[in-house]
Amino acid sequence: MSIQIKAAGPAAAYGTLGLYWTFAGHGFPFGRDDPRNGTSVLRTLDPAVIAPIFAGMLLITAVLLLIMHGSGSQERHPSHEYRSELPLPAGHPTRAARLAMLGWCWAVVVALAIVVPDTRLLTLAGYLPILIVGAPFGWPPIDYGIVFNWQHANQVVCLALGLLVALAVLRWQRRTAGACEACGRDDRAGGWTTPGAAARWGRWATGVAAAVPAFYAVVRLAWAAGIPFGISDEFLAEMQRTGMVWAGLGLGAFALAGAVLTLGLVQRWGEVFPRWMIGLAGKRVPIRLATVPATFVALAVTAASLGLYSEPELYTSELSLAHIPQLAWPLWGAALGAATYAYHLRRRPACRDCGRGLVRSREPQAY
Repeated sequence: MSIQIKAAGPAAAYGTLGLYWTFAGHGFPFGRDDPRNGTSVLRTLDPAVIAPIFAGMLLITAVLLLIMHGSGSQERHPSHEYRSELPLPAGHPTRAARLAMLGWCWAVVVALAIVVPDTRLLTLAGYLPILIVGAPFGWPPIDYGIVFNWQHANQVVCLALGLLVALAVLRWQRRTAGACEACGRDDRAGGWTTPGAAARWGRWATGVAAAVPAFYAVVRLAWAAGIPFGISDEFLAEMQRTGMVWAGLGLGAFALAGAVLTLGLVQRWGEVFPRWMIGLAGKRVPIRLATVPATFVALAVTAASLGLYSEPELYTSELSLAHIPQLAWPLWGAALGAATYAYHLRRRPACRDCGRGLVRSREPQAY
């Protein structure tokens, strides 16, 4: 079963659920009916309007994915290399149709993976370790029904569906461009995608992607230490009284750990497990062990950025050092995405489908 078929099924199912929300008149998890939508880009939208749009968007995408499955098949050379000089096979879409299909599907991916989620998804990821560890001890004293609710579940579903559709569309895009469907390589020179080039620009992206959460962590850890960094003494005392300062400590620790792990994208220990990791020492780190969580964080941060910048209070409140780390979230998301892609380009093996990449670049890959 092709990836386009696998993506079309969930898209159609979720689109059908959107039709139910449309005709039932209730249950739609986004828009004005969301009780905690203060950081959502969709918070002012009427569910009666957006629910049918949501349903139609996904159902059309499912149809397009089925069309992609049956079009643009690529002939292969006996040596498993794609031959760009071969004529386009029957059923290959026209240039205009291809661009239209790609434009629609990538817009849907952005909507599902970035527009629908908001800061709550990033906050949930930050608090999740604390919630898991503290649950048996009844700490933190919160209602878990507020954290694990219908709206959060649908944000996770939309993000996962967006990634699945993205993978299906990306493979079809490569196929119809004459590149390898699996790895994206073609017969042209690699340029900035070579391992050596990715090592160079990836270091800059990684530095930025680690600096932003580190600054965020410093501010939150300062509050936990009783230092009113960027806030008033009165507000710090209020946070200490209500326990908010400890929640900030958890988020700060999560951000600091993320900054350190981000540095692993350009460090030796990000490719080979260090000696102190008993049972794993000396073994190569699986590429996806680094790229999958980093991609999730990059998308969650970017989505949170949209919600943050859509809040009217942001433009009326007084700017302080407490806000600057959050204002840099768009830079964090973009830099982390670029750093993750550079790590993938630098470490990806030779392709099993097309055979490209057997001769690796001899350019130095400085760490």
